[in-house]
Amino acid sequence: MQRLLKRIAALMLILFFLFSFSACSDQTGNTDSPALSDKTITVLFTNDVHCAFADNLGYAAVAALKKELSTDGYVLLADAGDAIQGAPIGTVSTGSYAIDLMNYVGYDVATPGNHEFDYGMERFLELAETANFPFLSANFTDLQSGEPVLDTYVIKEIGGVKLGFVGISTPRTITSSTPAYFQNEQGEFIYGFCADESGEALYNAVQAAVDAAREAGADYVIALSHLGIEASCTPWMSTDVIANTTGIDAVLDGHSHSVLECEKVQNKEGESVILSSTGTGLVNIGQLQIDTAGNISCTLISECAEPDADTASYIQDIYAQFDEQFNTVIAHTDVHLIINDPATDVRIIRTAETNLGDLCADAYRTVGQADIGLVNGGGIRTDIAPGDITYNNLVSVFPFGNELCVVEATGQEILDALELGARAVPTESGGFLQVSGLSYEIHTYIDSSVQLDENGMFLSVDGEYRVKNVQVAGQALDLEKTYTVASHNYLVKNCGDGYTMFADNNLLQDSFMLDYQVLIAYITETLNGNVGEPYTDPYGNERIIAVDTAAE
Repeated sequence: MQRLLKRIAALMLILFFLFSFSACSDQTGNTDSPALSDKTITVLFTNDVHCAFADNLGYAAVAALKKELSTDGYVLLADAGDAIQGAPIGTVSTGSYAIDLMNYVGYDVATPGNHEFDYGMERFLELAETANFPFLSANFTDLQSGEPVLDTYVIKEIGGVKLGFVGISTPRTITSSTPAYFQNEQGEFIYGFCADESGEALYNAVQAAVDAAREAGADYVIALSHLGIEASCTPWMSTDVIANTTGIDAVLDGHSHSVLECEKVQNKEGESVILSSTGTGLVNIGQLQIDTAGNISCTLISECAEPDADTASYIQDIYAQFDEQFNTVIAHTDVHLIINDPATDVRIIRTAETNLGDLCADAYRTVGQADIGLVNGGGIRTDIAPGDITYNNLVSVFPFGNELCVVEATGQEILDALELGARAVPTESGGFLQVSGLSYEIHTYIDSSVQLDENGMFLSVDGEYRVKNVQVAGQALDLEKTYTVASHNYLVKNCGDGYTMFADNNLLQDSFMLDYQVLIAYITETLNGNVGEPYTDPYGNERIIAVDTAAE
């Protein structure tokens, strides 16, 4: 009997320790025992708004939805980048009206996209100071100190639940904005975004921020990422980050303008992480919800019954200040000048020649009185429909405020530039070059051998060129000859999209006219105020020919 009692006592002791361990484990786990709220918690989110204050749903719908959900739940409002640039209202105010409006609507947190830096580093930091919400980035780094420039995460406690928000900026920011903004006067990079070929630097920075948020008590961790899912962003896609980290519950993404309602992506430990993105221009509003049982779901809102009247009035007051200037008729076009394929409505300005690309490159070459005009397709942002051309139309085409430059360049440097621009074809690249004064072929069956450094800057071409049969004014490109090239400061001075080959060359004309003013001058003076011939073909004038198979 005594033996039996001892065995029972021993068994009870073992069971006591097992249950104690289990209970302790439950208390420390974030997914097994989620923190619960008495009401549903909603995180409304936007991305890639690009100054679409009143377009599509508009900020008035965001405000209305926030108010509606706040009546019987808890609501936070977040943005995943590229809010302050992309339309004339952004350009003329260098981003301030966008921040004013985000303050008015009541944003709680944001992460900077690449275009948040388009008005310069100093200006971005000024705007971040005026925002009533924090900008977060785990990987935006001061290279001199090795420290993050912004807070890497923030904890927002709502309904008794602690939400940890972690910001992530695309490492492509340096080339997708203006590289010079991240350099000192000697041309040395003093800011970086944890860009390396393996992606490990980015993953480690994100993981450190997530771990810090968890240690600070976050019950849930939500990443606001401006990374996108374009293959050209590998290894820095949002899906790459999820697959190489742990501890994130949801990723609210931007940059690639993708529409993702509620994708499930496995993290490093095989756990499902929600991935969502709203598209662009407030076509949708994202809605992530945590219910009273701790379950997380995500939907996209594409309709709004009644926009918030006060916010709509606030937006109207902003636009009223510039309506007269924006709507001034400058010229006329007989033809539709396109960035999208008229047959499919798919954007082609970053993969192929278009008549608007020809017009922009012709404007640079003609006004700059150069042999060649080059314009990156990513800098040409919208169509111009047939009819009157207003100031608003032209600033919408060129919203970045770049400036005309003319530089001397050898034929070899020009060939390298064309090769860099063509490296991604048939997939998109913002650095794809629309041209004037020359023509060329892209032999797409040849794999690109362009070499880039860790920041995406051009180094060399190590194999066969995809670009062939380059003609300048009807003559074969002479690799030893010096030509004059008209483009803008983003490309020839600041190495935008990785174009390093012109940075140290002799500048004949330095930043002397804004890009939309170049268009105005060309259309009004050279074309006598009307766009017609030779721009009638939406696919251009056969300056760029794609060759898909090798000659037999």
